[in-house]
Amino acid sequence: MLRLSANLGFLWTELSLPNAIRRAKAAGFDAVECHWPYDEDQGAVWRALEETGLTMLGLNTRKGGATDFGLAAVPGRETEARAAIDEAFDYGAEIGAKAIHVMAGKTQGVEGAGETFDKNLAYACDRAAKHDMMVLIEPINHRDAPGYFLFEIEQAAEIVARLGRPELKIMFDCYHTQIMQGDLIRRFERHSALIGHVQIAAVPSRAEPDEGELAYERLLPAIAALGYAGFFGAEYRPRGATDDGIGWMTSVRAGGSGER
Repeated sequence: MLRLSANLGFLWTELSLPNAIRRAKAAGFDAVECHWPYDEDQGAVWRALEETGLTMLGLNTRKGGATDFGLAAVPGRETEARAAIDEAFDYGAEIGAKAIHVMAGKTQGVEGAGETFDKNLAYACDRAAKHDMMVLIEPINHRDAPGYFLFEIEQAAEIVARLGRPELKIMFDCYHTQIMQGDLIRRFERHSALIGHVQIAAVPSRAEPDEGELAYERLLPAIAALGYAGFFGAEYRPRGATDDGIGWMTSVRAGGSGER
């Protein structure tokens, strides 16, 4: 059966993170992930994870200032970027998180951005190696984040290959990749060895994955058939109350079990 993770950056946001973890368990999710949990008490988060038996798959480095969308590929802000990386790994290690998504920033075309990103990712990989964790990089579409440095799967694959660090993997977000590139199954197959996590949402709405361009009840089993054994992260913005829209899980899991 396909394993589903609730991204609590978007789901049950009216609850504290510990209570959102409990709600995700009650809803039938197999794991959780989040965005920026840093204002939540680590001890309370860890206790909720222990209580439910859910794993925290990952969290993001901070975006930075009000106009930032990550710092790791921003020349001249290396000190801030590495402080954000340190914060993420320190917090993540305390709650047993498996990965940190290092956010690049909106620096497409900026001189030195690529070199800066490489150096900060190497720093992050050193931290990951100490904690047996993973570093994720995620191509993000330019409709939602104009000018984001990393926006195509092939670009991410080049970075992973160039750095050659086993801790570094790609976050394959079906929503972002469909908007920017499409051809998801072939792109996944081509780069499957470099992919550490998969996320889903409807395209173009980013709502529950039961509408729009992508038929996840077929897409996710196809990805699993290519050898992916990880979780599928539900990173969508609910159309209404989160609990009212989780029926999609049944059809997706039915597709993964071969039932109709």
